[in-house]
Amino acid sequence: MVHEVVVPDNDAISVTSAEDRLTVREKLGFGFGDAACNMSWGPVTMFLTYFYTDIFGLNAALIASMFLIVRLFDACMDPIIGALADRTTSVYGRFRPWILYGCIPFCGICILAFYTPDLTGNAKVVYAFCTYLLLSVLYSTVNIPYCSLGSVITANPQDRVSCQSYRFTMANCAVLLCSFTLLPLVDYFGAGNQQKGFFITNALFSVIGLAMFLMCVFSTRERIFPQHRVKENILVSFRSAFKNDQWLMVVAGMFIGCIPAFVCGGATIYFAKYLMHLDNVYTTLFISIGVVACVAGNLTTNMMTRYFCKVKLYIAVGFITAAISMMIFFVDPANVMLIFILNTLRAYIGAITVPVFWSFIADADDYGEWKLKKRMSGVYASGNLFALKVSLAIGGAITAMVLSLTHYVPEAAIQSPTTLNAIMMMITLIPAAGGVLTSTIFLFYRLDKKMMLRIQNDLRFGKYADSPEIS
Repeated sequence: MVHEVVVPDNDAISVTSAEDRLTVREKLGFGFGDAACNMSWGPVTMFLTYFYTDIFGLNAALIASMFLIVRLFDACMDPIIGALADRTTSVYGRFRPWILYGCIPFCGICILAFYTPDLTGNAKVVYAFCTYLLLSVLYSTVNIPYCSLGSVITANPQDRVSCQSYRFTMANCAVLLCSFTLLPLVDYFGAGNQQKGFFITNALFSVIGLAMFLMCVFSTRERIFPQHRVKENILVSFRSAFKNDQWLMVVAGMFIGCIPAFVCGGATIYFAKYLMHLDNVYTTLFISIGVVACVAGNLTTNMMTRYFCKVKLYIAVGFITAAISMMIFFVDPANVMLIFILNTLRAYIGAITVPVFWSFIADADDYGEWKLKKRMSGVYASGNLFALKVSLAIGGAITAMVLSLTHYVPEAAIQSPTTLNAIMMMITLIPAAGGVLTSTIFLFYRLDKKMMLRIQNDLRFGKYADSPEIS
């Protein structure tokens, strides 16, 4: 049954009591939203570059340009979608209607992205460009409201981390399912025809994703509302958001941290295939074990944040994962067992702080209302998705461009030393740099547990940063 929501017209308190705890059912429902995204979007992030180069037959440099253009355009759409979601009123709340009505076209275009029509030359390029553009824009229409939902279903600090822990545990389970079964299912359904195999497999994943989206919508409700409905011009909201210094720090962390992560993720299949010389079965195992480690890391988050400040935990993990990346750089890829161990350890430790980072977005939303007297969940979430999309564009373009510049030859048994060195760099040095930079940024982040308790208590009693009794 859908929880009907009546958005308050008066000056109702916008943040619920910190003691208003969520049920396991609602946490699971929230987690299904990101699991759905990853069932549909996971194959895109993990295999679309490979699909375009080795199956659809597109030039790597062309793919790099296409990724950059589409993702930058899509990123510019994100703040608009976020601002529109903030202004939505419905019996389902502000954000769930977008998920409800956007999930069907999104899952449909995910299927078409892996379809290979009988086209040649420019027609093939146009098809890839159009489907990828629609895929990216429709992803925003469901993912931005979903990320915003995490800021309004609870004000309890521990439940916020717990929700994100459920979210990323379930999301990584979906990624695990994709990574562990996709290539074998491609072989099974395709029976030697990878074009057919990718299409049928991705269609199956997208249908499962659609069911999960609906479960998310019907299992959650929105508890936190702005004190006043947003009526100002969208551009005014954007300008106001840039006065939230802590949110800007989160956006910077998202941007700088995700570029190396996407470069590393996009290069993983090439690393496994051409440096470790793994076949499809062991490549699938290599990717899947990393995802299992991420699930374990996400499950550890709740326990870790009970004993350690989540901000300090985030900083420490960045430096630790950077050190492990450097260790992998000095290991001979032929030492498969040691590479497996180090990669698994890096994935596990890094995943501990993923739920923590996304809880920062909700905290920054509370801070923004406390400081600016404006709650802009959609704008803040879209700003982080904007950073995510731009970093995805840059990361994907870097991966494809590096392969092109180093003269990567699809399906060649032996790649040039320049290509192999570049792939190694994308797996190790670039992620190491990302870990150090993001941890350094959050040395200046102020929204720790003590500060958040003060902010949420003030908001419940109608106090703000500039109230005389606070200053």
